[in-house]
Amino acid sequence: MKLSVIVTTYNSTEWLEKVIWGYQHQSFRNFELLIADDGSTSETANLVHSMGKHLHFYIRHIWQEHHGFNKCKILNKAILEASSEYLVFSDGDCIPRNDFLQIHFENSKPKRFLSGGAVRLPLALSRELTRKDISGGLAFDKNWLIAHGLRKSLFKNLKLTQNRWLSSALNRLSPTNATWNGGNSSAWKKDILSVNGFNERMHYGSEDREFGERLTNSGSLGVQIRYRAICIHLDHPRDYLNKRDLEKNKEIYQHTIDTKSKWTSDGIIRSENTV
Repeated sequence: MKLSVIVTTYNSTEWLEKVIWGYQHQSFRNFELLIADDGSTSETANLVHSMGKHLHFYIRHIWQEHHGFNKCKILNKAILEASSEYLVFSDGDCIPRNDFLQIHFENSKPKRFLSGGAVRLPLALSRELTRKDISGGLAFDKNWLIAHGLRKSLFKNLKLTQNRWLSSALNRLSPTNATWNGGNSSAWKKDILSVNGFNERMHYGSEDREFGERLTNSGSLGVQIRYRAICIHLDHPRDYLNKRDLEKNKEIYQHTIDTKSKWTSDGIIRSENTV
């Protein structure tokens, strides 16, 4: 089984280039990478094209016109384009550790979705990271990161452990529920289609959790791998934040919880019917 990896982006080529190099150095190599682009300028398409000549995997650029934050819409387009039965989702500011895809692959079981973790870097360190740091593993070395500006945090930095016994124990002991995390999650394509993908009425805020809630309502079990499948999250401004969208999304999310909805009529298939 190969994997289809869907990475969202918008006008952030400096970060996206680092992310793509992260996939070039994965131990699991049987995958395709779909760049789900929410309306970037031609600079992003040019980057994907130029890097594609030097990668060992197949990379595709999927684009839509920009009309505000429409991540859910471009995700649905990419889901339909994906050629694999199992899909891994991440963002264009999340660099995967070299075992990232291997962990998702090893833990992919019927009727479950996986929720991974991330370590957030400060802006200066995000800019400083080079391809060599990524390929050589320094970008995921706790001591090196702290020496270069990562804030010390015993609990948060435990995600950087590569001790499989410790990471498995931490996942079992974690008080955090396995919710859908748009920067690091995976699921079966047939299960995603069964809930009609992402709700395109939702912009930024709770859109990932609402999707995960419908997966859960449909019978998929969320499994925590936040101490096993790790990304480095690069810092950046969030100009798309606005109170109106946040409040609307909260209402939609709460409605999904209250009604135990499995389906959105504003997803991949447009319909007035709900399940």
